[in-house]
This record gives sequence, C-alpha cells and structure tokens, in this order.
Amino acid sequence: MHIIEIRTRAKEEFVDLTTELDRIVSASGVATGVCVVAVPHTTAGVTVNENADTDVRADLLMTLRRIVPDALPYAHAEGNSPAHVKAALVGSSVSLIVEGGRLRLGTWQGVFFCEFDGPRARKAWIQIVGSV
Repeated sequence: MHIIEIRTRAKEEFVDLTTELDRIVSASGVATGVCVVAVPHTTAGVTVNENADTDVRADLLMTLRRIVPDALPYAHAEGNSPAHVKAALVGSSVSLIVEGGRLRLGTWQGVFFCEFDGPRARKAWIQIVGSV
C-alpha cells in the first residue's frame, strides 16, 4: 500500500491527485489491474471528475454547499456535520482501471481528494492489484 500525504489549505477544496497516482501506478510495475484510492477520513472524500476546467470543481463545491447548508440544526456537537454529510455523498473510495502500466482515465478525467473540514493534514491510501 502507498500513502499520499495531503496538506489542505482551505475549509473546502479539491486537490488533484492524478499526477501522483500515475507516478505510483507506473512505479508499481503492474501492467493490468485496479488501483484503489481510499480516504480514511469521515469529513473528506475522493472522486473522479473533470480536470481540464477548474470551474467544474468550483461548481461541484457550490452545489454541495447548497445541498448541504451550514445553517441546519445539526445534532453533532463538533460543528462539522455538513462536512460529514458531504463526505458521505461524495464517497470515500474509487476504483480505477490500470492498463498498459497506467491509469485508464477519460480524456478530461482527474482524481480529486475532496476536503470538507480543512485545512488539515490528510492521507489517501493507494492499493494496486494486478499482473505484470
């Protein structure tokens, strides 16, 4: 297993992991298989979406803020219930195809760590399974 250390800088942000994941997959020697990216946090997630236009990330965050507003009567005393809900909606893992020793992503796709309760020191766990 590989671990990516992530230092987020804002309360909410998307951090592009695509280049680092490509490097890890290439170095693994796995030619064909699956790369699983998992986030061990309850107020963060991981997703695959467009990485060509940063406005898409801004739109995703705007939409999540509208779907999960801060000003609801949440029972969780810590004050970060919206972050928990957003993380549950986004999900905590993605499985990616490895082919030819590289991630098999669509032309516009990237893999993003999704911070909803930052800034913090975070991690993403990477497991690559397959054949040489």
